[in-house]
Amino acid sequence: MKKTALSLALVAALGLSACQTTNSTTDAPASQQQSQAAAFEAFSTQFIEDFWRHRPEWSQYAGYGKYDHILTVPDAQSRVNDINFANTQLAKLAQFDLNKLPANLKTDYHLIENLLKKSIWTVNTFKSWQWNPSNYNVAGGFAQIINSRFDDDNTKITKVLKRLENVPAYYAAAIANIDTPTLEYTQLAISQNKGAFSVLNKDLFNKAKTSNLSDADKQLFETRFKAATAAINEYIEFLTKLEQELVANNNARSFRIGEALYEQKFAFDIQSGYSAKEVYQKALADKDRVTAEMLKITEQLWPKYFANTEMPSEPQKAISTLINHLAVKHVKRENFVEEIKKQIPELEAFIKEKDLITLDPEKPLVVRETPDYMRGFAGASISAPGPYAKKENTYYNVTPLDNMSEEQAESYLKEYNHWILQILNIHEAIPGHYTQLVYSNESPSLIKSIFGNGAMIEGWAVYTERMMLEEGYGNFEPEMWLMYYKWNLRVICNTILDYQIQVEGISKEQGLDLLMNGAFQERAEAEGKWRRATLSQVQLTSYYTGYREIYDFREAQKAKLGDDFDLKAFHEQFLSYGSSPVKYIRELMDK
Repeated sequence: MKKTALSLALVAALGLSACQTTNSTTDAPASQQQSQAAAFEAFSTQFIEDFWRHRPEWSQYAGYGKYDHILTVPDAQSRVNDINFANTQLAKLAQFDLNKLPANLKTDYHLIENLLKKSIWTVNTFKSWQWNPSNYNVAGGFAQIINSRFDDDNTKITKVLKRLENVPAYYAAAIANIDTPTLEYTQLAISQNKGAFSVLNKDLFNKAKTSNLSDADKQLFETRFKAATAAINEYIEFLTKLEQELVANNNARSFRIGEALYEQKFAFDIQSGYSAKEVYQKALADKDRVTAEMLKITEQLWPKYFANTEMPSEPQKAISTLINHLAVKHVKRENFVEEIKKQIPELEAFIKEKDLITLDPEKPLVVRETPDYMRGFAGASISAPGPYAKKENTYYNVTPLDNMSEEQAESYLKEYNHWILQILNIHEAIPGHYTQLVYSNESPSLIKSIFGNGAMIEGWAVYTERMMLEEGYGNFEPEMWLMYYKWNLRVICNTILDYQIQVEGISKEQGLDLLMNGAFQERAEAEGKWRRATLSQVQLTSYYTGYREIYDFREAQKAKLGDDFDLKAFHEQFLSYGSSPVKYIRELMDK
């Protein structure tokens, strides 16, 4: 099978070409398609600009830059503005006839429509602005400004000065909004807002004092800086008192959202074509299948590690015994972050050797310790630049184990042992999230890059784990495959856990039993996942749903194309459509 090395720019061009080729396959005459396409592209361009003006914080994370200095006050008027904006744009969208749009623009239509309808649903139905205090935290926006590689220090300080103005009003609105929150979100908000002072700190204050601001603006900076830090402290004090009341009176809102809201949120967030219940049932079936594969490998490896011991007849016990025996092979806690840094070049070398996908050396990946204001949700994550700031660093955030006890750290390291740490790095970095998001920024459709689908993004990262092992990463070592299946079982059980918590109301003890005994996880990991599941809804299903759709699509393409199937070409064409829902990418590639 011939493989062709393509630059990212050429991949993007081919993606556009592929999209344009599909135009003739729609039912509408070519002239009508061209007219509709031109009108829709004009609408999309204006929609993006209007959206950034309406949601400046989103534009900042996309790297747009023009509205970095604006901090929206999340009060009742802002919610009215959200509804009005969504309804206005939906009315404009409804003027287009889907049957007359080219296939690639139909996807953009669906993405815009979903975004707007979800905005209305969030304000009017879900109402997390009332019960999730962690929605309110100014640190991220300021950090985006401070960490920019393209603004000089004086420009950054000027933006910070303007953005500081609304911080007191921002937190006043937050306090006014909160009504019977969940205890879990209240505690998270306290922790993360304390972390805000790692951004709004003395170093920033001193930079303003030594900047080229006028004396009057320096004084204004000091006034606003002190007012902002006072507002954050007031919010923390408010939440701390609220937390005490919620515990004392046992009247916190449940973190469980129930079946109706869960199905609605799943439809908006995942866009998979399946209902949440259908995905849940698929996950239950896959759990049994993967466990059976793990048992086969355990039977193969048992004589190697337990030559004089009979294998337990109970499959779960046999698998667990072998995993626990292998898991003691792990990095030292003090070397955890450094080991991750060391493995990134090794993954890059394997990708190049096997010619699996083109990597762009001009898009930096920086492994760093997770900033304080981001801690408390996930141990590892990616912070990627948006399409307007393509050359900004992508940060691989890794939380060090400093705050763990010896027992907690050992449990955590056994979970992220010698083999699984490598799979984690595939998932988060190369060729997982980091690689996919670089490609997404090169998509010829800005809509597909900006309004990405979480299930496609997470699903791609999970897909690459198996793909890498299939291509020989780890030398087909059965130990690596056993740990991969353990990791994959976690993805499957994430879906099961999330559904059972939010819809079926299982207890913490039942959740931990599923993860520890059903998915062979260490207690520290299981405890962390339980916490995460109480702080999110649906997101944990995105990994499995996206993976299942991508992997099944690839296998269908292999069967369809036979010897003409090219894995690298599949990867690069798939990623050329930005972060679209998998069902829409499949439609475009099947044309």
